[in-house]
Amino acid sequence: MTVKIGAIWDSTTQVLGGRTGVLMPIAVLGFFLPSVVQTLVGLVVDQNNVLHGGLTALVALAAAVLMIWGQMAVMAVATHPATTRADASRQGWARLLPVLGIALMIAVIAMVLFVPIFAALIAGGFDFAAAAATQGNTMAIPRLSGGAAAFIALYGLALGILAIWASARLMLVYAVVLNERLGLGAIRRSIQLTRGLTLKLVGVMILFGIVFLVVLLAAQGVVGVVARLLLGSSGVAVALSGIAGAAVNAVLLTIAYVFVARLYVATAGVVAPATVDLQKDVPPAF
Repeated sequence: MTVKIGAIWDSTTQVLGGRTGVLMPIAVLGFFLPSVVQTLVGLVVDQNNVLHGGLTALVALAAAVLMIWGQMAVMAVATHPATTRADASRQGWARLLPVLGIALMIAVIAMVLFVPIFAALIAGGFDFAAAAATQGNTMAIPRLSGGAAAFIALYGLALGILAIWASARLMLVYAVVLNERLGLGAIRRSIQLTRGLTLKLVGVMILFGIVFLVVLLAAQGVVGVVARLLLGSSGVAVALSGIAGAAVNAVLLTIAYVFVARLYVATAGVVAPATVDLQKDVPPAF
């Protein structure tokens, strides 16, 4: 089956246009609020406070859980036209632990892949303590031997290519976990579904990444400048800039995960069943 990215984008816009009322509360709770809370905690809590590290870590953990729930709930809404907001929320919580398990496993694999870089740094006599003391002064960063530097450069390039390939081929992992009730098998299933689409999906990721950065920086920059003109260089101006960034982040993440859900539907060839409450909040088909 030939999958056209243009058709996926068309389907994505249809879902966004037809299900805005269902998607918006999920995006606010799953994407916007976690970012806002993290920004405010970073501004309000004194970094010298003994509780700063623990509170920051706790807020980051809660934000990560909410964001994963938000991803799953948005994809549930976008996968099936009859999924209600309440049902999407239940599906998101129900599949949260399997997704966390897969995310943890991928993180462990990523850390293992970085081990050779740290080994090369140690073998090359890199002074980590001196590097930490440079405080961003790149001219003062300790230098490596030529062999270690060459290995790190080549290995880093290979690792970057692998990361791009893996990001494209594993794009559907969460959608598979949500709709097919798979655990670790979702990784293999995602690779199967994205066969033949790698370059197209890499292009989509690059384009989306550019748009994401441009829009995010523009929103934060404009709001930050206006806030400073009106309020001066204050924490309020920084907070408003962070809130603007959180709003943009929520919108763009919602678009991204609707796209992933529609890509899953197109590649899997079926629409996953969803539990429907016919008594409330049943949206029209998109």
